[in-house]
Amino acid sequence: MEKINLLLADDHRIILSGLHALLNDEPDISVVGQVCDGEDALAFVQNNPAVDVILMDVRMPNMNGITATREILALYPKIKVLGLSMFQDDEFIIEMVNAGAKGYLMKHATKVELLDAIRRVARGETYFSQEVMQLVFNKVKGTSNHQSSVPIPPIDSQNGELTERELEILALISAQMTNQEIADKLFISPRTVHSHRRNLMQKLGVKNTAGLVRQAMELDLFANNN
Repeated sequence: MEKINLLLADDHRIILSGLHALLNDEPDISVVGQVCDGEDALAFVQNNPAVDVILMDVRMPNMNGITATREILALYPKIKVLGLSMFQDDEFIIEMVNAGAKGYLMKHATKVELLDAIRRVARGETYFSQEVMQLVFNKVKGTSNHQSSVPIPPIDSQNGELTERELEILALISAQMTNQEIADKLFISPRTVHSHRRNLMQKLGVKNTAGLVRQAMELDLFANNN
């Protein structure tokens, strides 16, 4: 079994110790280092480029997790970064995603969720905790109440605008609702939901639900529009 080489980055040593104890016995995970700020994280990967995943705290001294993520990925784009924070703030989430993070979860996550997030991110997938998904839902819902369409920057030849209905469905997808659940909530058919989902993927240039959420965050669709 090929192990995931994991670097822990957090400015609280007690959290580092707890994470190390929690993860070190997993047969597919090897904790290769622990650092307390972004500068040390950057220095570590420069000396140990075989790191696969960094569990990166957002708020750290000297260099925060957002800046560290951006600088590390500019040098080592194959490394996967998973944002970690006790702050459920949409600005942090959006900035981490824009910096290149593959996911974001809260420090009070369970061991099961933490392991799932690390393994998914290591495989190249994205992962957002339920709290983050709910925040996304609330922000998108707020956006859809203020405007009928959102211009989308050029992505490919299929780009266009998101309608109010598409924003609403994107919000419900982000809340991890199924096509049938969305159909029941909006009083439309599952086939119509499927069509909207397909159109959203085409417009945003993604292949799955996680990609929809990630691309929408990168395009800043969740900003308040007052």
